[in-house]
This record gives sequence, structure tokens and C-alpha cells, in this order.
Amino acid sequence: MAANTVNREPTVKKTLKKILIIFGIFIALIGYGIYWAFFDMNRLPKGEYLTEETSPNGKYTLRAYVSNGGATVAYAVRGELVFNDGYRRDKNIYWNYREDTANIKWLDNDTVVINGHTLDVPNEKFDFRNQ
Repeated sequence: MAANTVNREPTVKKTLKKILIIFGIFIALIGYGIYWAFFDMNRLPKGEYLTEETSPNGKYTLRAYVSNGGATVAYAVRGELVFNDGYRRDKNIYWNYREDTANIKWLDNDTVVINGHTLDVPNEKFDFRNQ
């Protein structure tokens, strides 16, 4: 009888390992779906154009848009970084709720202040949902 138990252990371990891998993939897919639906900055509403400012060296332009969420939701401002060299796609770097204006000021070629939030472009982002 001991021989049967020894032979079954590798099968049980393999089955348990497969179940854990499938469960992990399932959890990862749910996590990505939540991120995509609620936090992905590429899914923000376009909004209406407000203003734009170009960096001192002309490499970037930051365009600001205001988004009207409807009667029960406050306005929000979206900042879109435009790469003026034409080789990269535009990128959302700013999203803040309860704002309807955009005050944009470039401190240097790679640092912009949007409504008091300082960002080092092109890598930093501000999203009120992550604060």
C-alpha cells in the first residue's frame, strides 16, 4: 500500500501546481481588467480644447483639455504631451478632477508645472485617482 501512495504524490503535486498557475493567471487577468477599465490614462475622455504651451526648446507641447462629465460629475482637466519631433505618439500625462482651467508653465526644457503639479516630462504623470 505504501507504494501506491508514493506514486500518487507526484500526480497530486502536478495537479495542484496546474491549479495554482491557472488561478494566478485568472487573478492577473482580473487585475489587468480593473486597471484597464478604471486607471488607464489612454482611456480618458478627449474633452474640449483649453490651451497649450510649448517647451523652451520646442521639443514638447502640452495641450490641455477640459472634460465635462455631465450633470452629476465635476469638470476635469486632461494634459496631453505632444512630441514635436513626430516620432512618438501623444501621451496623457495629467488628469485632475474638479478643475476647469489649466495654468501651464515650463520651468525648463523637461519640467512643466500644470495647476501647481510639477512633472518631469516625458516620464512623470499626475493622475488624481492614484493620489
